[in-house]
Amino acid sequence: MSHISNVRPDHDRVLIDIVDYVLNYKIDSTLALDTARNCLIDTLGCGLEALSYPACTKLMGPIVPGTVVPNGAKVPGTQFQLDPVQAAFNIGAMIRWLDFNDTWLAAEWGHPSDNLGGILATADWLSRNAIAAGKTPLTMKDVLIAMVKAHEIQGCIALENSFNKVGLDHVLLVKLASTAVVGQLIGLTRDELINAVSLAFVDGHSLRTYRHAPNTGSRKSWAAGDATSRAVRLALIAKTGEMGYPSVLSAKTWGFYDVLFKGNEFKFQRPYGSYVMENVLFKISFPAEFHSQTAVEAAMTLHTQLKQAGKSVEDIKRITIRTHEAAIRIIDKKGPLDNPADRDHCIQYMVAVPLIYGRLTAADYEDSIAQDPRIDTLRAKMECIEDPQFTKNYFDPEKRSIANALTVEFNDGSKFDEVVVEYPIGHKRRRADGIPLLVEKFKTNLARRFPQKQQQAILAVSLDQAKLEAMPVNEYVDLYVI
Repeated sequence: MSHISNVRPDHDRVLIDIVDYVLNYKIDSTLALDTARNCLIDTLGCGLEALSYPACTKLMGPIVPGTVVPNGAKVPGTQFQLDPVQAAFNIGAMIRWLDFNDTWLAAEWGHPSDNLGGILATADWLSRNAIAAGKTPLTMKDVLIAMVKAHEIQGCIALENSFNKVGLDHVLLVKLASTAVVGQLIGLTRDELINAVSLAFVDGHSLRTYRHAPNTGSRKSWAAGDATSRAVRLALIAKTGEMGYPSVLSAKTWGFYDVLFKGNEFKFQRPYGSYVMENVLFKISFPAEFHSQTAVEAAMTLHTQLKQAGKSVEDIKRITIRTHEAAIRIIDKKGPLDNPADRDHCIQYMVAVPLIYGRLTAADYEDSIAQDPRIDTLRAKMECIEDPQFTKNYFDPEKRSIANALTVEFNDGSKFDEVVVEYPIGHKRRRADGIPLLVEKFKTNLARRFPQKQQQAILAVSLDQAKLEAMPVNEYVDLYVI
């Protein structure tokens, strides 16, 4: 029997590459920073809308009621001022609650703006403490740069590595990316930052249980808040000088690859830069799981055609959804849907509602709408089939399409021409159409929470790249205090 070597190995290359990117790469892409600004306002707007839902607000606030943290991070749209770990959870849960913030689709999918929970909470806390000590606060440009880098880490790893296929949830990548950029914000040395990232990998990781039938549930709405807040905690632990684990990924038997990734090493398509932020997908029109966005757009077109033809949904015999493999794997659902989290991950539900009502809003996933018997009747008439070309274009780095096509056949034997939508309104290829609508979405969300004068003050800074980048983080966050 051979002895076990106790020679400390070199750090895994994956750790080194992440840390050197975060510490040394200069973000000078105007497109990336401009997109990050749009991402910031869209993400905060999603959080403000979520505050209308008691299921979300019951999780807000300090862990111990009544706790106020001097110079703590403020939670936009509320009166809470918390430690950065709990503030990150609050912000992260808000922005993910309604499944309406940005998306990245590849071998793994996810929502890179989930990292804003840890980034904004940490930057705000650091800025308030800097001012209290007579020092200079961080600016919103620091936040935008951190967002670009967090998007890049999460998105580049997701391009070639599927965590869902081994049963792990994509929020693992939120924890990883947030740890790296938050660690840089709080001033970790290179060695400390490598330790922090290793701690993120060695951590316990979320299963996808809560995203799939028969267990779909609301943890999927706060899982990213949990991950980004855990990242802040791990970065702070590393700042104490706590040790890391250099071969956390590659260690035989006990490393991440052997325990959780079937022995496979991560693969990479491209080096870290600013690709992900530049190509990120915005959910602009519909709070729907992103693989269905184009199906919902097609259904809205068909709703208009139904009205023009003088037909109703009761006249429909069959609906065929031509789609891509990921959509079938995640959101092709039969049988009862038990809650809003179930419904916003069912492509049949997300097609049925716009066909009937000519809309799809967050409120349409609630029980009051779901009890309309026409929805389940229509769902039963739908069939999803995979188009291999749609799947191929989904993975093509030059296209990154998320195509769906709907064909409606009627009881009288007639049918509409197939409606095909390859790129959703939030796609990079449709930015010119999408950004004005994204700004309108932000204005709508501001109006849910703030009086007119406060809305205008937020817009005056948020829509001006130079003004926003120059503004101290604490001053910007203060604009959102209600």
